[in-house]
Order: sequence, then structure tokens, then C-alpha cells
Amino acid sequence: MWKHILIGLNNITLMAEQKEDKKWYVVRAVSGQENKIKNYIETEISRLGLDNFVDQVLVPTENVIQIRNGKKVQKEKVYFPGYIMIQANLSGEIPHIIKSITNVIGFLGETKGGEPVPLRKSEVNRMLGKVDELALEADQNVIIPFVIGETVKVIDGPFNGFDGTVEKINEEKRKLEVMVKIFGRKTPLELSYMQVDKI
Repeated sequence: MWKHILIGLNNITLMAEQKEDKKWYVVRAVSGQENKIKNYIETEISRLGLDNFVDQVLVPTENVIQIRNGKKVQKEKVYFPGYIMIQANLSGEIPHIIKSITNVIGFLGETKGGEPVPLRKSEVNRMLGKVDELALEADQNVIIPFVIGETVKVIDGPFNGFDGTVEKINEEKRKLEVMVKIFGRKTPLELSYMQVDKI
């Protein structure tokens, strides 16, 4: 599935290894607003004349098949709801500028001092769809789009429309155990990442 990730730009010519002074980071954002926030970031960086510090702002997406009213519908879906990739030199006030943008929550993996932590090259390659499926399966260090304790909505299957809480994450199978209330009783469901969405 990862090898089918599509990046929302037609021409990606500047890869991480070609930009040693720029590193990739993940910006945490309000879910459902990823593309708007991407545009906000690009506009603000350009307005402040900081284009030399930021090379790319990307929202990784994929084409998925969903069941709607008994019919299969293909749609483009944000692969990591609530996350935006940014290739940049985050020096000086740039991290603060990005975090102050509307609907930006912060950076993934920030230190206690608030310093953004860059992605490792292997993580960047996965998110950009540059590794093949076998290599991905052999490496379990995948960024998980959900966290234990998070409330999610089931969007596919017999329990479509139910809200639940993530109890367990199976990184190897890329499945979640979600606890939902059915007829007043808590019931665990095993669901794939694509069967649930953030609320």
C-alpha cells in the first residue's frame, strides 16, 4: 500500500539526499484541514521572504476504495490525517512562525524544549513512497497515524458510523483494536487503519 502513496505535487525533484542543509519534519495539524494549512504555511513563508529555508510542504495522499451506499467509490484520502511533511532548515524563529500559523498544533516528536526533531532518512523514503513493499514489510519502524487512547470514527464495515477508542495498535499488521459501545456494552473491534478516521 505504501508504494502507492501519491504525493500531492506533480514534480518532486528535490529529494532529501540532495538537500543536506534541509531536513524533513512532520507538522501536526488539525485533521481535515491539511491542504488548507499547507497553503497557509507556503503563503506565510513566502510573505516573510523565507523561501530559502523551506523547500517543500507536502500532504501525502493515496487513492482508496470506500463503500458508500453499497457501491465502491474511489477517492483521494490523506494518508496521515493531521500530519504535513515539510523539508526545511528550521533555524531561528522559523519553527515558531510555523507553529503560530492557524490550525497548526506543533511538530511531531518535539523535545521538551520545543525543538522539532527531524525524520530519519528511512522514514522520509517510506513516506515519499521510495522503498519497495518488501523492504517496508521488513522494517517495522513506521509512523503510525493513530495513538492509543485516541477517539476515532468507524467509516467502513458493519459498524460504520460508530465512535470508539483506540485500545491497541498492531504495527506489523497495521490494524487497530478499537473499543466501541454496542447496545450499551463495550466491544473490541479489530480494524485496519483505512476503516477508521480521526474525529
